[in-house]
Amino acid sequence: MVDLKNRNVEISLHFLIWLALFFLPAAFSVGSDTDWIGLFRHFWLQLIFLAVVFYANYTYLVKHLFEDKKIGFFLVNLALILVLIFLKNQISDWLEPNRRRHLLKRPPAALFYFMDTLIYMIPVAFSIAINAGKKIQKAEEMKIEADNIKLQSELQHLKYQLQPHFFFNSLNNIYSLIDFAPDKAKQSIHSLSKLMRHLLYKTDVPAISLPEEVEFLNKYIELMSLRLTDHIKVYTNFPKSVPDMKIAPLLFISIVENAFKHGISATQHSDIHFKMEISENDIYFTASNSNFPKTDADKSGSGIGVENLKKRLHLLYPGKHEFHSCLNNDLYIAEIKITTDS
Repeated sequence: MVDLKNRNVEISLHFLIWLALFFLPAAFSVGSDTDWIGLFRHFWLQLIFLAVVFYANYTYLVKHLFEDKKIGFFLVNLALILVLIFLKNQISDWLEPNRRRHLLKRPPAALFYFMDTLIYMIPVAFSIAINAGKKIQKAEEMKIEADNIKLQSELQHLKYQLQPHFFFNSLNNIYSLIDFAPDKAKQSIHSLSKLMRHLLYKTDVPAISLPEEVEFLNKYIELMSLRLTDHIKVYTNFPKSVPDMKIAPLLFISIVENAFKHGISATQHSDIHFKMEISENDIYFTASNSNFPKTDADKSGSGIGVENLKKRLHLLYPGKHEFHSCLNNDLYIAEIKITTDS
């Protein structure tokens, strides 16, 4: 459909250009004693033959001979041009029988053939330039398409990588509840099923609404909070009214998971803070937590979450995101800033 539309635009453009070229000589002759035969012989006949040379090259010769058979290309063009010059002279003689008599005092015919040949080479050069431009444009379009396919494949891979990571972390959380809080474990399984439904049906799109993403985060934080003891405090500060902005799904879950994984201790007081601020098209998300790094023997998570997030931000929001993380007074802080288009 797009190719047909482009083709129609191209035909219309060519038609308007040649219409203007044919109209101009007549327009300049308005108000004078116009000699239509002379106008045809001096201007329109030349334009017709220039058009023949142009379209012979534009539609066939440049595409089939110029790349591989350059000598043949120039020989065919030379033969075509000489035939057209001969025909033009024959038609001119037929339209103006006395023309030969006036030409006797003019320079040799070979010079006229040479000058006409140079003129007829102009549309040849134009057709070569246009076809070369089209080829470059097509190559660029193919490169862009290939880059898009690669980008989508990489994003899909990262998404598939993230979902099992999320699922395993949630299962670890539920597993820890089974022995000492079976009722909470049952509730966790029910909550996890809702979250997995969101993962299955709401994240297989380029973008979702920000309110849906915030709701998902709240449900996940509730799920993870079920196994926390009284000495662990979780604080959320999300906007009460979340604007209906579009955002790539699952952008914040990695640092939320990270905060629960590294921010709680079984024996020490622990704090986890989540904050989201929205300013026009900018979204700021901050997660800060007490820092209790896991040992190499701890297999509760695969450790791919934050790296996955960095790659996705780079692919989804090039030049429109910031990610910072630091350790400040035993408090780990991760910050994301995203500039959206809506």
